[in-house]
Amino acid sequence: MAPATNPAPTPPRDAPPPFDPELKAALASLGDGVREPVTPENLAALQERDAAARPRPTLRELRADGRFEVDELRVPGAPGGPDVTLVSARPAGLTGPLPLLYYLHGGGMITGNAWSVLPRLLREWALPLELAVISVEYRLAPQTRYPGPVEDCYAGLTWAVAHAADLGIDADCLVIGGKSAGGGLAAALALLARDRGGPAPIGQLLLCPMLDDRNNTFSGHQLAGLDVWDRTSNATAWQALLGDRYGAPDLPPYAAPARATDLSGLPPAYIEVGSAETLRDEGVAYANAIWRAGGQAELHVWPGAFHGFDTFAPHASLSQDARNARFRWLRRVLT
Repeated sequence: MAPATNPAPTPPRDAPPPFDPELKAALASLGDGVREPVTPENLAALQERDAAARPRPTLRELRADGRFEVDELRVPGAPGGPDVTLVSARPAGLTGPLPLLYYLHGGGMITGNAWSVLPRLLREWALPLELAVISVEYRLAPQTRYPGPVEDCYAGLTWAVAHAADLGIDADCLVIGGKSAGGGLAAALALLARDRGGPAPIGQLLLCPMLDDRNNTFSGHQLAGLDVWDRTSNATAWQALLGDRYGAPDLPPYAAPARATDLSGLPPAYIEVGSAETLRDEGVAYANAIWRAGGQAELHVWPGAFHGFDTFAPHASLSQDARNARFRWLRRVLT
């Protein structure tokens, strides 16, 4: 008779997926402060710190000794709204209209800027793929609530397409994209453009997107207090954006794309989340809803990845795999 063995302990029902070892080590090296949740009480202080500390490269720095052509453009906003700043960039010396990546920065709708994301976008995508990039300086919450930010993004998009010849871009080869809050805005922008008969993107690049204001997914509860962006921070950001409309049953999908009941007729989507992040389940559900509507979505769930993992640990193997997968999707869509 074989000797009795002790059964493996049963993990708690809501035990979170383990972090990837490299990512876990990178997270530990950053200290506990990176996981301090955003609350209504500390939001203003966080915004002040972010404005002071987040990189905001100058146009000269973005031009990288002549490798890129970069301009700031002030364009008309939505009716009744202020002008919108677009940062337009492209590899230097290329002739003819270029494909366009219209990009919306992250920061939970409450932080971030259009300039800080550009060095990486230009280096990793614009240069090898020979594409133009426009990064949008949309207004932040709670100083500007919905629909201000998404209307800023839409106004900039329609202006850019209308002035494609002047900008040297191909309006028929347009991808909209963003990360976190920017991913949610990109998804909303695709819905808005479809429903208004506006510009027609050929793809939407949704990286760990904020999609669901209801903030009640399994992964949100599972990763509470563990992810760098947990459900407390998520609730604070959605409340800042929506104010009294937070959680309203009739909230439009342009505010929270997970509320959409019709996902037909949308451009092909690339959707990426981590298995150990708060926004995992809403990203997976959005991909599934696109498939059920007869659309096309490429879904990546990176094992052991937390929210924004490749920003915190750019040299980790998983981060490199994720960047390679995004690049391959962009190349396929653009060709």
